[in-house]
Amino acid sequence: MMRNWYDAPGPGEWGRRCFSFLNLGIAVFTLLLLVSEFRFDWCETLAGRFLMSTNASRPETGSIWETGRHTANARNSLNDIIHRKINVEKNVRSAASFTELAKGLGAGQWVNMDKEQFKQLYLSMPPHARQSLIEPARLVWLLNGSTTARVFCEGRLGGIKIYFIDSGNRVIRFIDLDSGEMEDFPRAGDGPGRLDTLSGFSGTIYPADRFFEAVFKLPQDMVPDLIQDADTLLNQPGTIERVGIWNSTEFGYIRLGFEFSRLGQIRVVQVRAREWAVWQLNLILKGEDL
Repeated sequence: MMRNWYDAPGPGEWGRRCFSFLNLGIAVFTLLLLVSEFRFDWCETLAGRFLMSTNASRPETGSIWETGRHTANARNSLNDIIHRKINVEKNVRSAASFTELAKGLGAGQWVNMDKEQFKQLYLSMPPHARQSLIEPARLVWLLNGSTTARVFCEGRLGGIKIYFIDSGNRVIRFIDLDSGEMEDFPRAGDGPGRLDTLSGFSGTIYPADRFFEAVFKLPQDMVPDLIQDADTLLNQPGTIERVGIWNSTEFGYIRLGFEFSRLGQIRVVQVRAREWAVWQLNLILKGEDL
């Protein structure tokens, strides 16, 4: 039976067209793609790789990105805080003096300190500085008694704060240390030479006998504040010829320069004295009454 091309196809023609090799191949290929996608998720993998490769060129906007950015910033900040805390504790443990401790603690930073370490830092100070820091008897009770549970140290601008805290987290003793009180008196002028070569003593140099006569006219309880580091002077060989008074103050202290003579050699040794005690001494040296 002859059929023209414009005649409507019958059921047999529709069947041959639907189940042709081309259509069957396309159907099988599509089915394999679907099965492999469900099995290996290759479509999502390719999309993810594409997004990663174009991530730098795409704008970083959206609530998800903002949340991730805030989370990353918070994590970095927390890591910085932890690292700073570790470094501060390391600096405190390695400190050999209160000066090094203050340098390792920034303003607002704090750290707990062992009683034994505080004792070592305290003993590293000159004897006169210990007396002004805290009474020895009170410190013995704080460090060796049963009251203090821990020692807490906080940095501040120009010094440190030290708290002795009991088991109830109450402060039982507080010490505020300035940088000038923590450091031993500078001895930059110690060594061979004369007082005349040190400009800071210019105009205030006295014979040793006149200086000590004035010292012994002071009230007896004032003398330890004037000559605080007597051990340094006692350990120097030779005879004191002259004594100079520095022309400026340093953190409430004034330098005293003692000129020692031995076997023709001159040496200047500097110690520090309380400003108010030197002021009283100057009144006597100038012929004024106290």
